[in-house]
Amino acid sequence: MALQAGIVGLPNVGKSTLFNCLSNAQAQSANFPFCTIEPNVGTITVPDERLWKLEELVVPEKVIPTTIEIVDIAGLVKGASKGEGLGNQFLGNIRNTNAIIHVVRCFDDPNVVHVDGSVDPVRDREVIDTELQLKDLETLETRSQKLQKVAKSGDKSATKQLDLVGRIISHLESGSSVRTMDLDDEEAEMVLDLQLITSKPVMYVCNVDESSVVSGNEHTKRFAESVAADNAEILLISAAIEADIATMERDDQVMFLEEMGLEVSGVGRLIKSAYHLLDYITYFTAGVKEVRAWTITRGMKAPQAAGVIHTDFEKGFIRAEVMAYNDFVELGSESACREAGKLRVEGKEYTVQDGDIMHFRFNV
Repeated sequence: MALQAGIVGLPNVGKSTLFNCLSNAQAQSANFPFCTIEPNVGTITVPDERLWKLEELVVPEKVIPTTIEIVDIAGLVKGASKGEGLGNQFLGNIRNTNAIIHVVRCFDDPNVVHVDGSVDPVRDREVIDTELQLKDLETLETRSQKLQKVAKSGDKSATKQLDLVGRIISHLESGSSVRTMDLDDEEAEMVLDLQLITSKPVMYVCNVDESSVVSGNEHTKRFAESVAADNAEILLISAAIEADIATMERDDQVMFLEEMGLEVSGVGRLIKSAYHLLDYITYFTAGVKEVRAWTITRGMKAPQAAGVIHTDFEKGFIRAEVMAYNDFVELGSESACREAGKLRVEGKEYTVQDGDIMHFRFNV
């Protein structure tokens, strides 16, 4: 299951520097707007200490972690929804992602120009949000016209959709994003079909200077107050520090982070947060051939989880043999789990838990 998160923000807020730290794909970084013209895509591993503990116990031939894709989308500007600064192309790139990582500049540096002449993360977020909301309004107005024609024929489904579209339009016109709406399950499904940009979950990354990476600064405090109603996660990251960390050996990284008063790098925290933003969890398969992490959505049943490995596993699902990660680590092996009664046999209705170690039995 591929997760793709798009990094967005105004030009010169540190998006491409952050992307370079996240991925081996090196996006061009320069001190002028529109440095990134085509979206850069990097595939990165999701850090998970459990995987390395399983490797230690099982000693497999190979270890395969789960991954996410990070897309560095060119800097948006005011008027992007009307095509300014190649806006239509960039907004299309955002539409194809699952989640949004919104980077705002929260550092002062006269040597790095700001597209609007001053540092104000609250204003910058509003510029981006407005452009995304305007683009969604454009999408909905087109959809509304089509639904009106169908609803006139007495189609009840079209009438229901038209009513929802009208509510969403009013919500957007009030300056609010779709993700802040209170929707029931049926409405949420309809919104999903509409492919609206502002319905996507969002995480805010405040790009700060080195001295503000632990406790923040006045910029981050103002920003946090401005998005309090969004109930969104905010990470404080110094892209400049992360760029330095990326060039260090592992032992040097640990020492450097300790000196900075940090337990985990900003990049590590961002990757994990992006992974969990869509309520994804991990289960493992563990054998001498390979130990591997698999990504599924929380709440998924055993047959669907098996289908992530191969569609035949889901079609011919018979049962799953399941061990909890903590039991496996405590007892040290699959055979020990079996002897201790910690290996369970589960059927089609079993809801997979984060950290489950699973073997699937199937017949096609």
